[in-house]
Amino acid sequence: MPPVAPPLPRSVKTLGLVSLLTDASSEMIYPLLPAFLTGTLKAGPAFLGVVEGLAEALAAFVKIGAGALSDRMPRRKPAVVAGYGLSSLVRPLVALATAPLHVLAVRLLDRLGKGVRSAPRDALLAEVTPADQRGRAYGFHRAMDNAGAVVGPLLASAALLFARDLRVVFGLAAIPAAVAMATLVLTVREEARPAAQPNPPAAREGAGAPGPMRRPFRLYLLVLAVFTLGNSSDAFLLLRAQEAGVALAFIPLLWSFHHLVKAAAGTAGGALSDRLGRRRAILAGWAVYALAYAGFAGARTPLQVVLLFAVYGLFHALTEGPERALVADLAGRAERGRAFGLYHAVTGAMLLPASLVTGLLWQVHGAAAALGLGACLAGLAALGLWRLVPEPSAI
Repeated sequence: MPPVAPPLPRSVKTLGLVSLLTDASSEMIYPLLPAFLTGTLKAGPAFLGVVEGLAEALAAFVKIGAGALSDRMPRRKPAVVAGYGLSSLVRPLVALATAPLHVLAVRLLDRLGKGVRSAPRDALLAEVTPADQRGRAYGFHRAMDNAGAVVGPLLASAALLFARDLRVVFGLAAIPAAVAMATLVLTVREEARPAAQPNPPAAREGAGAPGPMRRPFRLYLLVLAVFTLGNSSDAFLLLRAQEAGVALAFIPLLWSFHHLVKAAAGTAGGALSDRLGRRRAILAGWAVYALAYAGFAGARTPLQVVLLFAVYGLFHALTEGPERALVADLAGRAERGRAFGLYHAVTGAMLLPASLVTGLLWQVHGAAAALGLGACLAGLAALGLWRLVPEPSAI
């Protein structure tokens, strides 16, 4: 019999529950947002790209400062609480939007909160988890996040059956957000750490200085930037589902099914990188991504879309945990918050040009051209990862 894996630390499990509840709140809104913008508020696909791109870009740049600041704080929890709190407070306000710019403002504040919390939370997860279990820990955390994305659309669909009003659904999203905040504030515990001391000049100038400035980490960020340039907002895939004939009432269920696949396979996908190596797991995921996007480009029926969303879920399961575990492996302990800030900054900032290009290509040349570009860039990024970024054990 294979050895039984040791239990994950309590902090990993508790933060996973917080992510589940928060994502349930977010995903009550997100899959319905394209229909709300393009239908109720009469915005076009290009504006949808602007909303998602600007929101994620703002979060990306905030993550750099939040991560670096958390390295110098005795505890990371205050930054995590502040970020979750801001998002939980403003997200349901989209129910009051009467113009596309109102949605943009809410999304910007929501993603600002995500920017404040993400890097400190991921650094905290790395600190409480043994190195040989990091892939599984990040995979578990992402699986819990995705489980919330299963629950959220189901709650949204149930609410739509009774209220038949998108604004009511958006307002109800405040309930799981409030429970998430109570869980975070009352149950998550963190031991105080010594405040980080600045490195002496000699250490900073040394060729072997640890941390995210090492060459393998910089090359990893470069490769991620190329991949993310072709990985635009998932809102476009939901729009593609509607174009292929999926009824609006079933869009939240489709989104929930997609996250069910991610949640079911996420922990195993992360653990796979603990056994086979981070690069192999990520490369497998990016290959699945390229196939899925190529499929979405040519999809014509609702059944094809459903199957493609399942395949797309496997991509996330194979990459979300391993990508973060590789960040922790390549970064020095003293600068891990900064490293995660840079990771989130690169992947978030590239979403702006990715979403803008996808929206414009979609509007001018159609879905096939926009999604086909994403598949091509995934192949290019996979080649770069294989040739340029070594496994941590080889550094």
